Amino acid sequence: MSTTGANADPLAALGSLPGVAESVESVRKSVDRVYGHRVMRRRSNEITSEAALRGARGSGALSGADWALEEVRRRSDFSGDEEARVIGAALRLTAEAGQLLSVWRQSPLRVLARLHLVAAATSGDEVGRPRQEGEPVDEPLIELPLPSAAEVSGRLEGLAELIIAGSSAPALVTAAVVHGELLALRPFASRNGLIARAAERIVLVGSGLDPKSVCPAEVGHAELGRASCLAALDGYVSGTPEGMAAWIGHCGRAIELGARESTAVCEALQRGAA
Repeated sequence: MSTTGANADPLAALGSLPGVAESVESVRKSVDRVYGHRVMRRRSNEITSEAALRGARGSGALSGADWALEEVRRRSDFSGDEEARVIGAALRLTAEAGQLLSVWRQSPLRVLARLHLVAAATSGDEVGRPRQEGEPVDEPLIELPLPSAAEVSGRLEGLAELIIAGSSAPALVTAAVVHGELLALRPFASRNGLIARAAERIVLVGSGLDPKSVCPAEVGHAELGRASCLAALDGYVSGTPEGMAAWIGHCGRAIELGARESTAVCEALQRGAA
């Protein structure tokens, strides 16, 4: 998205797009439903842990490793084939995201570099930094044209400036822009989808919308499916008001589905069936 112009708070301006306020309100009600559940008062740590596991499974599915939840829960070695490495990266990112909340508002680019280091888990020169001109990007599930390294650098700086400056925009709007921008740019040599979804999680938790990280948007993104995600991302990349609103709405639905998942977990625990 463009970060220039007369509007000092472009993220807040997105909140006034048609349909966005309704998405924000719907997300808030879904999140409040989880936090108001009686199980959350005494077993919130269990809900957080389960949400992390389910979120990692969902993020991995969108990156080509659609494993059953119980397989993710059971497995301890993720060093085998590419699917196993994807799931391992998703689990590491989910764990790491919670450690980076205090750094995000001061140095989002440092956080993104750290996320790539954690996700890649290799020692190559391309790890932990934005890609340079001519370097390949391993992100086969996103088929959009690849921005140049110069464009990536400029837009990442602009995104970082917005985050550091702060915004009156709802958390949903900021999270959707961070997620969409990272998917559109694919700033790293690999694992960009996983990183984009981890960054979305950081925004949702750090903003106070989901402070206990119990509403895994990754679950919702996986349930909505890759085709739906790519169609909505096309709208984001278009930069039109309608396209931006559609992407924000898509991310809102993903959060609602994540909240619904954790509500179901709460209810299962309440029945003694979990």
